[in-house]
Amino acid sequence: MADEKQSWLEEIIAHPADTVPFITADLPGIGGEIKTIPAHFVVEEIPLYEPVGEGGHVYVRLTREGWTTRALQTELAKLFDLRQVDVGCAGLKDKQARVTQTFSLLLRNVDEAEVAGRIEGALPVEVAWVQRHRNKLRVGHLLGNRFRIVLLPRAPDAMARAQVITQALQVRGVPNYYGAQRFGIDGDNALRGREVLMGRGPRERWLRRLLLSAYQSALFNAWLAERVRRGWFDRLLAGDVAKKTETGGLFDVADVTAERPRFQRGEITYTGPIYGSRMRWPGGEPGELERGILEAARVTTDMLRRAQLKGSRRTARLFPRELGVERQSDGLLFTLALPKGAYATTVLREFIKVSDVMSR
Repeated sequence: MADEKQSWLEEIIAHPADTVPFITADLPGIGGEIKTIPAHFVVEEIPLYEPVGEGGHVYVRLTREGWTTRALQTELAKLFDLRQVDVGCAGLKDKQARVTQTFSLLLRNVDEAEVAGRIEGALPVEVAWVQRHRNKLRVGHLLGNRFRIVLLPRAPDAMARAQVITQALQVRGVPNYYGAQRFGIDGDNALRGREVLMGRGPRERWLRRLLLSAYQSALFNAWLAERVRRGWFDRLLAGDVAKKTETGGLFDVADVTAERPRFQRGEITYTGPIYGSRMRWPGGEPGELERGILEAARVTTDMLRRAQLKGSRRTARLFPRELGVERQSDGLLFTLALPKGAYATTVLREFIKVSDVMSR
């Protein structure tokens, strides 16, 4: 890559959620603020499966505000005298939000009603139900998340603008960028992750893994941003590693003409690199782009191997389900559902047209 592209890559690594391009850049935004209060950002997990009513784990469905998922895990472990690893969850959720999610507790001899009573008596949460299941709830054990987000717009014709953007996103989809939450409070976790990859940085193993993951995420954002800039966002290319939307199966795109109808219907989409030593590489132009990003970052496969980063593929193009907008007394209410791993803020930024959605 040329020096100009290398400088652009460095800028994205430094600001991985702020410098990526909009897919609706030609449409005026509505400005505004979100997350002024937790009730303005409501998240509900969509479970992968329902508890069967028996087993050594107690599943607790609860609603909370003002807690990180990890902090609540810690308190639940203390409350029932469990090890931290005996409290499971399907995914991490924001602190400044009203969140409904499920935890699992390794409790073989405690009545479900007692579990609910002890939790509501000790913690500021609302328990919806408690049921038993046979296995621990683990990260990734969910289909996705449903959102209800109130945005306080600034543009006087905000509703009309929002409807136009909604229609555009339903046709084109949304770039599946990692959101600002991925990169830490100060937004510098990707830069710190690069230091770890270079053999420097903190010694704590969990922190090193966290920072390395942030760096991988920033490289993915850089790759997807370049694909958008090249006009390849809503195109399927020969050599792409594609994913089947329903089953998650990966395959190499050999015949673009044959696969284009499924791509246009949203049944398949291309994937992007979560760089690692065992990552599945695309061919053709997509492969050249992915290798070019890694070369510009001055990262080698040996470095990824030493850091024990195996790599994977991430869906690059999203079609939010249930996407809608309506007026209400305190602003515009946006509703949408996203698969696990996707960020609602990457969708909302297309409406607001401000890069740093989280602080607005």
